[in-house]
Amino acid sequence: MAEEAADVPDGFARHWRKSGLTDPWEPLYSRRTAEAVFIGLRAGPAHSNSRGFVHGGLISALADNAMGLSCGHALGNVRLVTVNLTVEFIAAAKQGQWLEIRPKVVRVGSMLCFATAEIFSDDTLCARANAIFRTAK
Repeated sequence: MAEEAADVPDGFARHWRKSGLTDPWEPLYSRRTAEAVFIGLRAGPAHSNSRGFVHGGLISALADNAMGLSCGHALGNVRLVTVNLTVEFIAAAKQGQWLEIRPKVVRVGSMLCFATAEIFSDDTLCARANAIFRTAK
């Protein structure tokens, strides 16, 4: 574990939110700020397609997760469902790189929350995402 922790940027700790979808991608890490929940991981074979690039589906799912958690926090820790999610892929993320989702809550309403995220692979911007979330009943 000490070797693993040395490979994780300062401020990140094991992600507390577990789900059946993300379990195969562990270990996941997160960093909470007053405004957002950042999610990161060290990309490996379980995160990659046959060409060794981080799969776009994983990037999309983690961006959705980080933006949703950030919006839930902004709305007072309510449960949300995704209404819309768009992702633009800009550059390839590769195995061995630190993948980090950096979300930002853009607007909060009584039932809807709008967020954006930049996804970095090491220091390279590899994707952007936008999402709309609605409070769940």
